[in-house]
Amino acid sequence: MNRRARRMTRAIGYAIGVMMANPATATSQQVADASFNPPIASPEYAEGEGPLVLVDAAHNNFHTADGRYGAFARLLRRDGYVVESNEQPFSGAVLARASVLVIANAIADENVQDWVLPTPSAFTDAEIEAVEEWVAGGGALLLIADHMPIAGNAEALAAAFGFRFYNGFAFGEDGSGQALFSRDLGTLRAHPITDGRRAGERVDSVATFTGQAFRVDQEVEASPILVLPEGFTVFLPEVAWEFSDSTPRVSGAHLLQAAALEHGRGRVAAFGEAAMFSAQLAGPQREPIGMNHPMAAQNYQVVLNVLHWLTGRL
Repeated sequence: MNRRARRMTRAIGYAIGVMMANPATATSQQVADASFNPPIASPEYAEGEGPLVLVDAAHNNFHTADGRYGAFARLLRRDGYVVESNEQPFSGAVLARASVLVIANAIADENVQDWVLPTPSAFTDAEIEAVEEWVAGGGALLLIADHMPIAGNAEALAAAFGFRFYNGFAFGEDGSGQALFSRDLGTLRAHPITDGRRAGERVDSVATFTGQAFRVDQEVEASPILVLPEGFTVFLPEVAWEFSDSTPRVSGAHLLQAAALEHGRGRVAAFGEAAMFSAQLAGPQREPIGMNHPMAAQNYQVVLNVLHWLTGRL
């Protein structure tokens, strides 16, 4: 990482920290980058003729298709997918319409303003059961849950598929939450999501911006995609962004920030960081965060590959 990139990383980390420490101010401090519009050489479907993708907006989501995931939704529509927001509790009837359900940073009612422990589930038991049954029957879930408290808010849903989220923050030795995963380092693993079908779809590096880490139950056959390197630590604070020498922590080495699995007749991809699939401008300097960041040039291809994998196209 060059000097300019290190400065940008520190600035982004500071901007995110300020915003997340006071979620009520995040709307004015962190906005979607409407200018981000990467090329798609060959859209998967004709416009509006692809599968229906529901993006959750019913659970106080920090990222929605009409908000901070605007670039995400726009990218999928340009690839031919039909993208709609879902503002209803999950049920078999609601999910039956969709091919893919995207849940990005759902937040429990108790944590909307106070990012402190406890962090109860953002979903009812009935909703979790409905999602699990829908996936087992052939549905596809993209579950994205960021650092504490959001990891805790999604913990019960993730556990239904064998993912065990750590309700904390994954930081590297430099104190930054940003990570650059690469094939050369072995932290970006081979999988249809990273390999694609042809040279133009292959992904060799992925950037993430301050997320959590997770593991997978031993009996679950999941494929790792993003693996944290040596030197990462997961901090488990009682209050988001408040750390001290007594803050509980575990080694983050070899824990995951992304994995994929087949569940019954369906598929699930889980990611432990959400900004990587956004394109945002943060803080007074409008620093880029997400797919528009210079180090994240291939992140948008990951989005396309994930959807192609979830819908059985690769």
